[in-house]
Amino acid sequence: AVAGWFLEHADPLLKVTIIPRTSGALGFAQYLPKEVFLRTQDQIMDIVCMALAGRAAEEVFFGRVTTGASDDLKRVTQLVYSTIQTYGMNSRVGQLAFQKQEGEFEKPYSEATAEAMDDEARTIVNEAYQRTVDLIRERKDEVDKIAKLLLEKETITHDDMIDTIGERPFEGDAQYKEYVSHRFEVNRKAAEAAAAAAAAKEEGSTTDESDAIDPPLTPGLS
Repeated sequence: AVAGWFLEHADPLLKVTIIPRTSGALGFAQYLPKEVFLRTQDQIMDIVCMALAGRAAEEVFFGRVTTGASDDLKRVTQLVYSTIQTYGMNSRVGQLAFQKQEGEFEKPYSEATAEAMDDEARTIVNEAYQRTVDLIRERKDEVDKIAKLLLEKETITHDDMIDTIGERPFEGDAQYKEYVSHRFEVNRKAAEAAAAAAAAKEEGSTTDESDAIDPPLTPGLS
């Protein structure tokens, strides 16, 4: 959650919890997917770094890693290979796309190309992991604050994150604030109510002034 907070292209955070789910996950972070249909390589790599943050935090805080990041590593592997095999985002492999067809057993590329893909994928993940470790070390105090807050409350929201470690240093989330921040929604409704009350007051004042200037005629009097 903290890594995503300080990665520009990460999806807006809704909540974080350490309450286990029935699927066996020891807590989870929930995000609001951005309405993005096309992603750049930088955007994909921010997602990769966020997925690696749990493993990186284990190394930084405990000096050892566990099996907890297995699902994250699967996602990272899939994302990185897609940039190489599907989206043509690797300079060594080039502008080629090797999408696997259902029922296809033979690879549509040579062993040399397969070896190049593996080398590139390993290099990309290693660089992303080092970037994530550096980020966690830099934001170690923030991670510690959020961890303590989670131990106290078990589930925290977007607003709790702001109160604890400050606003995200990016403007891109502004359009999603009303969906991820309860406080933003309350303030918005309060502002709308205040504006409506002001408009009604102004309208009433205008009516009173009009009556004073041109009082209504009383029937039968001239």
